[in-house]
Formats: sequence, structure tokens, C-alpha cells
Amino acid sequence: GLPNKKVPLPFHRNQVSTEPVTSSFSPPADDDDDEKVKNSSGGQGTPSDLYCYRTDYPCMGICLIINNKNFHKKTGMDVRNGTDVDAANVAKTFTKLGYKIRLLNDQTMDNMIKQMDTGNYSTSTDQLGFNASFVCVLLSHGDQELIYGTDRFEKLETLIACIKGRRCMSLVGKPKLFFIQACRGSEFDHGVETDAAVDETSAKIPVEADFMYAYSTAPGFYSWRSTSNGSWFIQSPCENLAKFSGQLELMQIMTRVNHKVAFHFESSSNLPGFSGKKQIPCIVSMLTKDFYFSTK
Repeated sequence: GLPNKKVPLPFHRNQVSTEPVTSSFSPPADDDDDEKVKNSSGGQGTPSDLYCYRTDYPCMGICLIINNKNFHKKTGMDVRNGTDVDAANVAKTFTKLGYKIRLLNDQTMDNMIKQMDTGNYSTSTDQLGFNASFVCVLLSHGDQELIYGTDRFEKLETLIACIKGRRCMSLVGKPKLFFIQACRGSEFDHGVETDAAVDETSAKIPVEADFMYAYSTAPGFYSWRSTSNGSWFIQSPCENLAKFSGQLELMQIMTRVNHKVAFHFESSSNLPGFSGKKQIPCIVSMLTKDFYFSTK
């Protein structure tokens, strides 16, 4: 990404090379009577606990922050000035929300993959069983569905595979939230002028369920970063989580994040073609319930 308003912007472009399936179908169960549907804890559910993630665990969870600033020469990637501001902002925000912070700087891709192995967070492999959720914040270069370590890139899917399904049973049914500050291409958003202001009775859940991916920008687009204030995207969830946690559900908060980035920021640069650009985050949710951060 590149800097914010009124800051000269260094230019970089990420250097990367860039079947149908059949399925069985069962009609949906009749869910007219919510009181007959059991919740994930096995008790008789009500609409409030059927559709809200539990947060009554000893800890809200682990917040893993991977902050990549300096990159090996062979990658062709520039230094990500301003990313340390993002990392500090995220750590402060999620500490206040009750998360245990694990902040790692300048990680190779192999180290990133190892760190995503949830067994590395503690000598107690059962630790995540005591956590309500898992948060991962990736601050790095990227392109499309790729994310960079300091030495090379990898598909995001490869990086996070170890916390899906049976490979991490302690997180099954719990929200797994990813905040990804990275470019997803080199296209600029020029903006446009305007005058306007699951059925819980199933014994199985999908492997991809209960994930949320909050990308800093839409597919194919550039992601902007200020060398002094941090990225447009990371500033916004930190501000809105601090303001609305305990009041609004996560997806409502993320809509406000989109609004903040879309309307508050616009690039300004002395470099030709770099001024007046906009950005919109992209929130991809497979969450199956509402998630309210604990205010304990």
C-alpha cells in the first residue's frame, strides 16, 4: 500500500506470476420453532443464543499480528513504512477487547506458516479451548489472493489451512477473524462523483464456516498506507472497534469501517496519476452467528 493524504507517495508494484463439482442436496429443515433447536452447547436454544457466538470463555482469544516491514531484495518489494503504526494500533485495540497479543515482526513465509499452527501459541495445546475466538492481522505486501512473507509469497489459503476443520478442533464453531492489510493488485480506484449523501440441528458444519476475511481493498486494487498514520484500512477498524464494541455486532462495525475508508480518505501526491484515488475494503463473511465483543 501507499501513504495517506498530503504525504508524498513512494511507488511500488508487486511482482508476481499470476471444475465444477457435484453435490447432494437436502431440503432445509423447518425452523419455525426455534425453541426446539439445540444450540452448540447442547442445551435448548433461544433465538438470542442460537444466533450469537459465545463469549463466556476465560479469554476472548489470541490476536496474532504479523507485521512485515522489510523484505528480501529478491522479492522486489519496498519497505512498508508506516506499518509499525498499524501494528501498535492493532495491539492496543485488541488488548482493550480482552485479547492476548502475539506480535511478530518481519516473518519469512515459512515462519508465518509455522505461526499459524495454533499449537505454537502455548505449551498447552488445549489453550485455544479456553478462548472465545481467534484474530489474525496480516500487515504485508500482497496481490490478488497472495500474501508476502519477507522472502516470498504464498496463497492466503495455504497460510491459514492449519486452523480449518479437524486440524484445529478447539476453534470449530468459533469466530476466526482475519484483517488483511495488503494490496490485491495494482489498479487504482479513481472514485466517482456523487450528489448523494443455518440450520443448527445438523451434526456437521462446513469447514469454511465461522471465518471472516476483512481485506483492506477490493480484488485487483491498490491498498493505501500513510508513512506517519498507518494504513487507511487499519486505522478504521481500530477506531470503530473502540467506539462501538459492546453496542454493535461485528458486521455492523465492519460496515462502518467501509464507510470510514470510502468517505474519509483520498490520496494526495506529487507523483503524476497518484492523487485523488479512493479505496473500499472488502468484507468476506462466512460467520454463522452475530459476534459481539465482550465488554468485561
